[in-house]
Amino acid sequence: MKNRLLWKLLLTNILPVIGVIFLIVWFAVDKLAANYFMALMETYDVSPDEIHQMFLTSIHYYLVWASLAALGLAIVLSYLLTRRVLRPLSQMTAITKEVAAGNFSLRTKVKTNDEVGELAVAFNKMADSLEQIEQLRKNMVADVAHELRTPLTNLRGYLEALHDGIIPPTTETFQMLQQENLRLVHLVENLQQLARADAARAYLKREKLNLGELVQQMVELQEPNFRAKNIGVFISDHARDVMVAADPDKVLQALRNMTENCWKYTPAGGQVTISVAAVNSGIKVDFQNSGPGILKEDLPYVFERFFRADRSRSRDAGGAGIGLAITRELIEAHGGQVGAESRPEETHIWFTLPV
Repeated sequence: MKNRLLWKLLLTNILPVIGVIFLIVWFAVDKLAANYFMALMETYDVSPDEIHQMFLTSIHYYLVWASLAALGLAIVLSYLLTRRVLRPLSQMTAITKEVAAGNFSLRTKVKTNDEVGELAVAFNKMADSLEQIEQLRKNMVADVAHELRTPLTNLRGYLEALHDGIIPPTTETFQMLQQENLRLVHLVENLQQLARADAARAYLKREKLNLGELVQQMVELQEPNFRAKNIGVFISDHARDVMVAADPDKVLQALRNMTENCWKYTPAGGQVTISVAAVNSGIKVDFQNSGPGILKEDLPYVFERFFRADRSRSRDAGGAGIGLAITRELIEAHGGQVGAESRPEETHIWFTLPV
């Protein structure tokens, strides 16, 4: 494809230009220079017939060879320059085939600042994004398998032990089996919520909502969990009577996930501060909690599915890593944004909703 495009560029740019110049010079020699030559011969009373023909033949001869030399030089130079310009496109074609085959590590070399260079930069950014998405997909599959394998392994072990009579069928044993079963049910429900969040844009029922009241409602609902860890919760005074147009169920789900995230990851005796304020992009709800900050390299991924900054943390201690991903889908369905900021001993998780 590169060669076809190369020759098309050469043929469409060089041959017409050289041909037009050749015809113009030929016409000028035949019509203008020849007439001036005839007039000059008549002035000096010289028979112009034979000399005139010799003059035209000589001029035509050198014109043809000069044109051929110019055409050859133009083709060589244009070929080299055009090939250099098209080289990044050839690289991108080859890399695209590798990406389609599952190899996301290749990048095209950027050597110019023109349009082709900008295309190469954009292509590399796209390849970076695809590589990150592929890595997140692999992590998600591995995490889902891990989340399912642990309770299933426990269930299988206890059922085999009950069947073989190794352990007695006591109430405590059945309670443990019920607990493992509930873990599976809870994980499936989380996945269903994530699937519904993906389709939230098509099922929004916007109403006028008092966002401050919804925040207060979620904090009161989670109060036993905060009290169990002796976590102080403070809601800003200006959070009251802040109105937005949004789907109440989906906003409540997002607030529930954010509030649960706070009490799970705030250490005992810590503090949570929730503020609701108007910003340029709408209304911002900021959840600030004390405790160890999130690493800088982990911040871009806190809203990704099944992502957990501490990979060694169990699901009981930190959840499956779906809550913030659901929140992002629900908020973006409303045209809002989510974000995270962190520094030592303090973390901010926030979202904005358009008014």
